[in-house]
Amino acid sequence: MGGRGGGRAPTGFVWPPPGAGTSTPRAAPSPYQPATAVYHNPTATTPHVGAYQHGVVYRTPAPAPYAPAPSPAVTIRAPSPTPATVRAPPQAAAPPTPTPSTATVAKELEQKLFVTETALAPPAAAAAAAVAASQPGQPASEKAPEVDLAPVSKKGLAHPARPGAGTAGKKVMIRANHFLVNVADNNLFHYDVSINPESKSRQTNREVLSELIKIHGKTSLGGKLPAYDGRKSLYTAGSLPFESEEFTVTLVDPEKKDKDRAEREYKITIRIAGRTDLYHLQQFLCGRQRDMPQETIQVLDVVLRESPSWNYVTVSRSFFSTTFGHRGDIGEGLECWRGYYQSLRPTQMGLSLNIDISATSFFKPVTVIQFVQEFLNLRDVSRPLNDRDRVKIKKALRGVRVETNHQTDQIRRYKITGLTNVPMSQLIFPVDERGTRMSVVQYFFDRYDYKLQHTNWPCLQSGSDSRPVYLPMEACKIVEGQRYSKKLNDKQVTNILRATCQRPQQREQSIREMVLHNKYAEDKFAQEFGIKVCSDLALVPARVLPPPMLRYHDSGREKTCAPSVGQWNMINKKMINGGTIDHWACLSFSRMRPEEIYRFTCDLIQMCNATGMSVCPRPVVDIRTATPNNIEHALRDVHRRTAELIAQQGKRGQLQLLVVILPEVTGSYGKIKRVCETDLGIVSQCCLPRHASRPNKQYLENVALKINVKAGGRNTVLERAFVRNGIPFVSEVPTIIFGADVTHPPPGEDSASSIAAVVASMDWPEITKYRGLVSAQPHRQEIIEDLFSVTKDPKKGTVNGGMIRELLIAFRRKTGRRPERIIFYRDGVSEGQFSHVLLHEMDALRKVSQHHDYLSF
Repeated sequence: MGGRGGGRAPTGFVWPPPGAGTSTPRAAPSPYQPATAVYHNPTATTPHVGAYQHGVVYRTPAPAPYAPAPSPAVTIRAPSPTPATVRAPPQAAAPPTPTPSTATVAKELEQKLFVTETALAPPAAAAAAAVAASQPGQPASEKAPEVDLAPVSKKGLAHPARPGAGTAGKKVMIRANHFLVNVADNNLFHYDVSINPESKSRQTNREVLSELIKIHGKTSLGGKLPAYDGRKSLYTAGSLPFESEEFTVTLVDPEKKDKDRAEREYKITIRIAGRTDLYHLQQFLCGRQRDMPQETIQVLDVVLRESPSWNYVTVSRSFFSTTFGHRGDIGEGLECWRGYYQSLRPTQMGLSLNIDISATSFFKPVTVIQFVQEFLNLRDVSRPLNDRDRVKIKKALRGVRVETNHQTDQIRRYKITGLTNVPMSQLIFPVDERGTRMSVVQYFFDRYDYKLQHTNWPCLQSGSDSRPVYLPMEACKIVEGQRYSKKLNDKQVTNILRATCQRPQQREQSIREMVLHNKYAEDKFAQEFGIKVCSDLALVPARVLPPPMLRYHDSGREKTCAPSVGQWNMINKKMINGGTIDHWACLSFSRMRPEEIYRFTCDLIQMCNATGMSVCPRPVVDIRTATPNNIEHALRDVHRRTAELIAQQGKRGQLQLLVVILPEVTGSYGKIKRVCETDLGIVSQCCLPRHASRPNKQYLENVALKINVKAGGRNTVLERAFVRNGIPFVSEVPTIIFGADVTHPPPGEDSASSIAAVVASMDWPEITKYRGLVSAQPHRQEIIEDLFSVTKDPKKGTVNGGMIRELLIAFRRKTGRRPERIIFYRDGVSEGQFSHVLLHEMDALRKVSQHHDYLSF
């Protein structure tokens, strides 16, 4: 699986709202009280996923997306109760409140959720619900079903206003990698572009439009300089002289000698699609409009990306070029290119251009023979490739463009579609219409006087299966500027980090140089649309927040700790809840000597006990060693032997911890984790041999902290968790905190499933222990479909399920409390999908809460 890339901050919403813990009616909330749904998405200022990014200048908070003040005309809060619902008849002293039953609590929770969710219904439905809620004498259980709370539209979800600015911490001024943008007051026009024959390549589309502008720009286009997104949209400052027009242009391929084949005719149809102005954007930035005019911002963003799209290699929102710095070799036929990420964002300071340094991997422009040699780490290129190597090369080179070098008078380019199953010396194909057959080796010698050397290697294949084109690897060179989009291995990630890692001051300077290099003031497209970009980093007011106080066990010398600059240690401290491990074992795949392994395990167990855990000093079985090519068998053997010994000793339980010393060669960690955690059900702790052979105290403390959490213990908790209402939104009522994300397979994996993961807190009010669930779902689907599910059982009937319900049940069993508030953090959602994901996943959360069968567990 491929990770999502990029440093994206989580988003969250609070459900139900603070203060909704009572069923009695209350006055309408004040303007600065947190609203019903808090679902903030700061991903706009983060680096793009597709390009590898490492840090940001000073890693300080970027200006938040603008959140205008509440407007009286737009609100998502529930209607204020009427006087009739607030007043109660005078009565004598109230009797003691009895303990509510499960059914009562369920009805109360359903009513709270109904009142809060009313804001998400259509206006007419919300108004009807408010009227129904004010009718005296009608039970709440009969009112709620009158409103259909199913998702209706993304437009129905209004984001709440920011409740106010922070006051805690020390005030500072910081420099952020944002550059303020001024835009002239122009009318912006959007045109729909249709190109026939249609091309999937943005570069080809741009060349077609460029040729059209070159020919008709001064005449039919009225002298306008349009900005084009490479697909279907064309934007102009001011209108074109027509509403719909068709043009014809001819492109010439310089690589083809045949004139008939070199020339290709395209028909372009341009139609008016819409008009937008900057008025709504100005209103939004001034706080007079709640809805962000996304289309207007998109137009301006396309304009600022037009020139870089022509000059650099474009990877989504990032641009790369060899002119930005030295190429870095990252191994296996790949190199690292430097570039920058760019995005236009609305902020509280106005429009801002967010720019950051980025880097990603590209194919090295070398011969295919050299690439294969580096990719497979071959020392002897004379030996044939086995089937495994051939499959690896086929997957790596599929879709890559190469150029031939066996003809001195011309260079032709091809896109690789596959590899032949047989080596070149055995590959025979028809050379004429009479069916004359000839080997590739003989054909190249007779036709081009080119003697092939690597005849025992397969040929590259281009074209279709019905009309294949065979290309010897030694006669092909990889075209420069092609990004490697597949997943990098650990060594390549390390190399790309080493090549791009910079200190904050160096990174700031690199960003400044990038802005000066782009010369936005001289950009002809920016001038056409009246856009001016400031060349100085934005100054942003910020606050350095005081670190939270941490609580440790009372038996330690230091019971509390105040972190300093994000760091603290375990000196004179003990874990607040130490785990217990009675059965453990150690398995080494390294070349460490037995006495070194024994000394390491003794020191580790001693550290675990010294910091608050209770670990048996002796392993269940003696320390075992195995070779790296026998990993799975060795793990299963240790698991079987420990189970037999525990049973023979008449003890209960199973192996609780397996300490694994990894081999010196990388690549086995994933396999060990898969076998231990998923196949055998063993908690494992992997250690690198270079650390285990010379362990210091800090390393042993860090490993002990990891082991304690895996054993069910807790290392530390927030001091404020023990104070009444110490943690906002959490301490006042039983609260469960969810976190969710979806990991998608890397590009090129067209059939692999996406993996959704959801975690939830299992303790309250400390909120330090979490339980996680994973679920496979359709390829590259971002919405988590297994949050809530309904199935039909022949015996039980309708059965509710899903990850949220399962975690709510676990929370109830662990704490003995029913959660009265849900805080849900959602990571990995792009801005374009944000409302869509919120609409469906919040609906799933509401359905779980409505089907309150989990309360009986």
